[in-house]
Amino acid sequence: MNARKRKRLQASGWKVGSAREFLGLSDEEAAFVELKLTLSESLKKCRTSQGLSQTELAKRLSSSQSRVAKMEASDPAVSIDLLIRALFAAGAKKKDIAKAIAKSESLAA
Repeated sequence: MNARKRKRLQASGWKVGSAREFLGLSDEEAAFVELKLTLSESLKKCRTSQGLSQTELAKRLSSSQSRVAKMEASDPAVSIDLLIRALFAAGAKKKDIAKAIAKSESLAA
């Protein structure tokens, strides 16, 4: 959120905070959420950069297009191991996944 919008909301009496504060997440829970969100974003970027549709990626995973959509939306029913398998199926390398993990660590801090 930009500073101008934050000031305007606070001036109107709204309390502005993070999802972490709102949900009362521990450091570990916040790190887990950030990791999952980052992996989901990375999956969508990797899939689109490879020119794959959700349906094509689903076929590579022996899954469905709707499941891939849930992966990219970071649905709570999607596990991290499935996200990583999908990243590999979309053409990601270990170093790409490592970069995503490093990015999530900096966001959670």
